[in-house]
Parts: sequence; C-alpha cells; structure tokens
Amino acid sequence: MSYVDSIGVNEKKFNRRDFLKAAALTAASTSVATSDNTLINKLSTKEVSKDIDEGQWITAACWHNCGGRCVNKALVKEGIVIRQKTDDTHSDSIDFPQQRGCLRGRSQRKQVFGADRLKYPMKRKHWKPGGGDKNLRGQDEWERISWDEAFNYISDELKKTKKESGNNSILISAGWNSAITDISRTLGLFGGYTECWNTNSFGSWSLTPATVGFMQLGVWDQTVNDRFDLRNCDTIVMISMNPAWSAMGSSTLNYLQAKKAGAQFIAIDPMYNETHNLLEAKWLPTRPSTDTALLLGVAHSLLVMDDPIHQPLIDWDFLSKCTIGFDADHMPDNMKKEDNFKDYVLGTYDKQPKNAKWASDICGVNENEIKQLALTIGKNNKVAILCGMASARTRNSDNLPQLIMTIGAMTGHMGKSGHMTGSTMHCTSGNGGPALVKAGSKGLPAILNPIDDTINANELWNAILDGKYTFTGQGSFASPTQYSKGELRNINIKVIYHAASALLQTNDGMARGIEAHKKVDLVVAHGQFLTTNAKYADIVLPIITPWEQFGGFLGGNLIHSGNREMIIHYSQVTNPLYEAKSEQWIAKELAKKLGISEKDVYPFDEKQQYFNELTTIQVVNDDGKTYSPLVTITEEDIKELGVIGKTQKGKISYKKFKENGVYQVERFQGDNFGYIAYEKFRKNPDAYPLTTQTGKLEICSPTLAQKVNRMGFSTIKAIPTYINVKDGYVDTFENWQKKKKGKYPFQLITPHYLRRSHSVFDNIKWLQEAWKNPIFINAYDAKIKNLQDGDTVLVENEYGKVLRNALVTECLMPGVVALPHGAWSDVDPKTGIDKGGADNTLSGQFATGQGVSGYNSCIVNISKFNDQLINDVKKPQRIVL
Repeated sequence: MSYVDSIGVNEKKFNRRDFLKAAALTAASTSVATSDNTLINKLSTKEVSKDIDEGQWITAACWHNCGGRCVNKALVKEGIVIRQKTDDTHSDSIDFPQQRGCLRGRSQRKQVFGADRLKYPMKRKHWKPGGGDKNLRGQDEWERISWDEAFNYISDELKKTKKESGNNSILISAGWNSAITDISRTLGLFGGYTECWNTNSFGSWSLTPATVGFMQLGVWDQTVNDRFDLRNCDTIVMISMNPAWSAMGSSTLNYLQAKKAGAQFIAIDPMYNETHNLLEAKWLPTRPSTDTALLLGVAHSLLVMDDPIHQPLIDWDFLSKCTIGFDADHMPDNMKKEDNFKDYVLGTYDKQPKNAKWASDICGVNENEIKQLALTIGKNNKVAILCGMASARTRNSDNLPQLIMTIGAMTGHMGKSGHMTGSTMHCTSGNGGPALVKAGSKGLPAILNPIDDTINANELWNAILDGKYTFTGQGSFASPTQYSKGELRNINIKVIYHAASALLQTNDGMARGIEAHKKVDLVVAHGQFLTTNAKYADIVLPIITPWEQFGGFLGGNLIHSGNREMIIHYSQVTNPLYEAKSEQWIAKELAKKLGISEKDVYPFDEKQQYFNELTTIQVVNDDGKTYSPLVTITEEDIKELGVIGKTQKGKISYKKFKENGVYQVERFQGDNFGYIAYEKFRKNPDAYPLTTQTGKLEICSPTLAQKVNRMGFSTIKAIPTYINVKDGYVDTFENWQKKKKGKYPFQLITPHYLRRSHSVFDNIKWLQEAWKNPIFINAYDAKIKNLQDGDTVLVENEYGKVLRNALVTECLMPGVVALPHGAWSDVDPKTGIDKGGADNTLSGQFATGQGVSGYNSCIVNISKFNDQLINDVKKPQRIVL
C-alpha cells in the first residue's frame, strides 16, 4: 500500500488525484517558489476563489514552543486545507492587538501534511532483542511493522530490562517534565523509570531567582511591570534579548509602543539583532558569558560616581529597607561583615577593584561606556533593566540573576511606575503580571514515579556511557527537591524511551549523546518526522499532530503558554493521517501489553479530559482581582460532546468560543488589570515580605550558596562574584596574562532563529529557502581567515565538527561567531562532521553550579572548507516508507 492510499480524511480514503490537488492547494497562499509548490500553477484564480467561498475556517493549533501563542486558522474544504490566515476576530488596535501568526505558523500545513511525515510504526532492520548491531543506529534501513508488533517488541524488552537490571535502567526522555507525559503514566505503574532534568532555556534563572527574592507570583519573569507601564519608561536596557526572533506574538509590539512613547533603548549583546534595529537601540557589543563582569563594572561606577546631592545614582533608602547583604551594616546573621557586596566590588579586601577598566578587559565594552551606562540608569531616571535568558545559558552563571537584581536594587528600579528590573522572555516578554485568563485542568489523577533516579542533562550521556552520575534529588526542572546534596550513584541504562521530546537534538553534547544511543539495548522514539531522536532509534512510533486531535487549548498560564491576556481554543482540522496515533492511545495500548489496565492509566477518555479543561478555565472579573468561569456550558453542549458534567454560566458560550478560536481580555489605559511588580513590597517590606529566608531581596544569600555548593558540580559565593566561565572568553586564550590566543580562539553563541521553533520546522522547505541557517562571522574575522560571504566553513572544537556556509556581517562583534540553534543533525559517518549544522554538536557534556545548560559557553575554531556545502533547501527530505 502506498502512503497516499492510507490517508484518512472525513472517513474516506484519498485517491492519488485528490492527493495531488491537496498538495497544490496547501501552497496556495504562499509565493515562495520551491520544488514542492510547482503544482500551484495549475490552479486558476477562479478555482481558488470558489474554494474559499465553499470552505470552512477552523482554528488550528500552532502549538510549538516558539515564544508566542498566535491564532492560526485553516480553510478546510472536503477535509483538505487550502489556505491559512491569522487572527481577525476583532479590530486591531495598539491596546487590544490581534494575536497574529508568524511565518512558521503560516507554514504549519507543510508540516502537518508533509510527505516526510512518519506514516507507520517502524523497526530498524538490524535491531533485534538485546540491541542487534548497535553501531548501525543512525544509518540502518527501516522496516514497516504493525502496531501490535511494535508493542510486543517494546513490552518484551521492558519486561526483560526490569527483571534483569531493574526499573531504573529505563530512561524516559520527555522534555520539560517527564512526570506529566503520557508514557510516564504507564511506566510509573510498571514500576518506574529514571528521569533526566535540565535547566533548559532558563539556565541559572532556574534556581537563583526564587532563592534570592527575584520572583513575584511564583514565576521569575513577573518581576517586570505590564505592557502599559512599559510605555512610562525613559530608558530600556535589553540584556541578551531579541524578541523579534525568540518571543513571537505581540512581544515586539510591546517594545515598539514604548519606543513610540519616547523610550530610548540600550542593547547589551554580542550581536546587533533585528529587535535592536527596529528600536534604534544603542549597541554595547559584549562578549558572551561576560555579563557578570560588565555589571560588576557598572556597580563599581555607581558607587564611585554617586553623589547624593549633586549626582544621586544609588537609592540608598531602598537598599536599606528592602535588601540584605549590600554593605557591612546589612549582612545576614552568621555571615562575616567583610563578605558584603560593596566591599567586594570596591576591592577592599581582595585588592582588586571591579572597576570599569577591569570589566572592560573581560567583557569588551569600553570603560567610558560602562561609566555612561551607570549614569544613564541612575535612580532618578525612569529605567527598565530587562534580561532575556541567553546570558544565563552559560556555565558558572549562577550569580548572574542575583547580580541583575542587585543593580536594579542599587538604582531603585523596582516597585514603581516606569521602573522595573527582571527577566522577561518568551510570550510574556514586555508584559509582566498574573494571567488574566487561567488555564483549566484535565482532572487526571497523578501517577507517581516509584524510582527516584534523576540525572542532570549535563551528565546524562556520560552517565549512560560511564555508568555513574551525581544524584541531587528527585523531581523535574525548577522543582525545589531537585537541588539537594549531591550523591554519586551507579546507573545502568538499558532502554532510552523518547516521548514528547527532542533531547538528543537539543541537549548539550550531541556527539556524546549519539555514542550513548549506540550503547543501550533499545531506543524507542515517538515522532511526526525522522528527527534526530527518531533517526538514532530502533523502534519509531508515528504520532498525530494537534491538527488531528479532537481539540484543545493554548495559553492561560503565567509562562510558556500564551500572553497573560488570552487563551486559544483549537479544533480538529483533519482525521489522523496514515497510521499515526495519539500518545495517550500509545500509552494505553502499551499498558495492556505490560499487564496494566488502561483504566488505571487513564480513568476517562480524551474528550472528557477536554471537557474538564474547558469548564475549569477562569477569567478575571472587571475588578481585576477575582476570577470566574470563562465558558458557558449548556445541557445541549454536554449532550453534544457526550461527556459527564454540569452546566455553568461564563462570559462566552461554548459554541462562540470554539467558533472564534480565541478569547482575549480587552485592555485599555487605566483598566484594573495593570501590574507593578514589587509595589506593595517596596511600600511596606515588613507587611509584605518576600519568600526568602530574610523576607528581603538577598544580595548576600547564604541559602543560594549552600544549595548550589552542596550539589557538588562547582561552587559560588553568597554574593555575586566574577567566576571564569568554563569554555568562556578566558578559555579562548592559551595564556590570559599575555593575551595569547589558544587552539579555539572564537566564542560561539546559538541564537534562536526564525526558521525554527527550537528544532521544530527545520524540515520545512519554504522556511529553508527563506532562512539559510548560516554561520554568522564578523567581517574583520572573515578577512583574517580569508573567508568570503557564502564560503563553506568548518567550525570545530574538542567536542565535534560542523559545516555551515558563511554570512559575513558587521552586526557581530569580533571574536564571536553565531550558529543558529536547533538545526537537525546530519552526521557524515565517514568523517564525523555534522553537515546539518546542529549547534549542540559543539557543546560539552559537563555540569556546573545548579546544573545549568551551557549552550552559550562554547569556544571553537573556524576555517575555510575545501568542498562547498549545498544549501539545506536542496537536500532531499527524510522520507521513509
């Protein structure tokens, strides 16, 4: 049976003629001329117009972790998607903007209906129980198998592993939190599994903010005011931020409105990016992993230039009332007076003032610019000090969030209109505050994991290969129990189960990870495409996309699910394609093979889960304080859905919510939904203490130092101090004192890129043509290395090698190269060179501090490569079976 014969749409089979028409129509609204859209020329304008008139617009999910949650609508005719559009549910305005989609969402149908979709369960040809020829992983042929065969293979291997090695020999790789994935419910009832945890995109923002008081409403990016108050700032300092690429949706609009209101922007970053250009920001080129040095230089400049009468820069009243540890007179109990922050910065005891010149030598910013920055952010100016999280995705950055908080506290930019300090990223970028629409709950009972083994991702591949790791507590990302005293443990991983993740692709140390995959007895991967996880698996299970699900919701949470003002309802666009199944179905069917009742895994079905979530969505009331149900539910709705439930009164009917596909709280100047972070705390810190040990902002935090140091990866001080970063700027030198460069003289950064959402969409030809995925190189460095624009470049270090074509630019500081994050690995088995340009091929596999991800602490060498690398768009798709 050919793959075109197996697509189910509206309960009928595609024939080849229908499929060719569908392939043409999916290209109808895009003008990018690539090899996969030539059939559009066969369609007349009259035919397209007729389809638009006769089709039905359905709100389709745009579900990826891109930094935005946008409205994405698909025009469906006879089960075929023929066009897409974005939000038109209300008139667009600055205060009440539409939730518009981007180029990735508009190419979503090329993902859902792509010829490279995984169509059937597959087995690696030379795999057999126990592993077979393990070295062929990543190169072997694929054989189609039935679902029953797949479950038999997997269940037999799981039972064998449990019996011979124990449940902790089974590793689940499942993204943010393995405990909430579908397969973890089954394996939890099977006796448990080993988890892995990572600080992911957050780096040192994972543990530090909650410990030192740099957190409001329980989430670290709520220490900034809302988008309306952003317009009250005179100066906005952006540290390692590019919302135009990495925080889609309305985030960039928030900053643009602040600019139109008169704000001036300062950009601290190794790269001058699209956001900086839009906002006409003053650029302070800063070396990667050196933000701590820069900010210590700012702190020193504030201290020596502050004059309470003629040039007041420091808010001494705020420091005295709201912080602890700044100077010798305000130290925590049981801490030495000389260990205060002020004396460290001035060099009182270590005889090394952290002045602007000292900082400049490390970070690359001119010392006069550092002093000017200190003057600009003085207490009497209305300033927002905002930070993305790229600067914290480096080794040894555990004190960085604490230092950003300290600079904000020194200048008093907290708790007032037009003043704010904090992290701001993803879909909440430039718009702090509690969710005005709160997501609902599916109502499923939790299933606990009986096994406590949990491996930090920076040790994961070494743990599999070497059999040892540092256990620091059970739990997932940002769990308080995850940061416990380190304990060296033995581990013997036999099975890797990839569910709802791209771990091999997105984790540090990819080359080491491929080695690890070739050691174990079984690798299972769920997937929609032959991603890196799937490519190195033994058994691949095709899963459906949200376009093939009954429906669901996006948004309504404080972070990573949508901006604070809206929630999206998406509906089913097409029936499941080929033999793809939902991950819940897979979890239940595998449970049966393992002797577990599917009712124990899921006591009620996905439609009931959907209804439970629908009825528990809450929306803020006009008072801005209380909440009530969002959706009105009638007896007719309950009967139509075939679920168990009660009627309720809400602000929008179920049918209208589903039809619109989005509910957005209408905002206006002076409404009750504004937010000023730390406002109550600033006015009365005794009445509204923070959740720290002292109830204050802890510039000196013995608790943070104790938590990090007892983990055993590396040590920090209780105050923010400069630490040489592993694979940072200093490590580019063979001799730092003589400034003699070493074997790997360049620093590598890995910015988010509009072609992808992390690694998702990297296979879409439209996006490959529009966004080439080069290696960005400064013009001066290119001249020294005899490189021209478009030349193929070998980027290498001790961890791996990649090829990319050069893009020569003045928008990157010398000594730094930029390789966009998330490209799919394409390793040449003969040379070991990754021709796909995967950034994590070049990162090491070791943990520091709180186990931070180290994606932007990486050093490399670059050189011209003899053979020309073909552009990604010309590469064949990974089509199997």
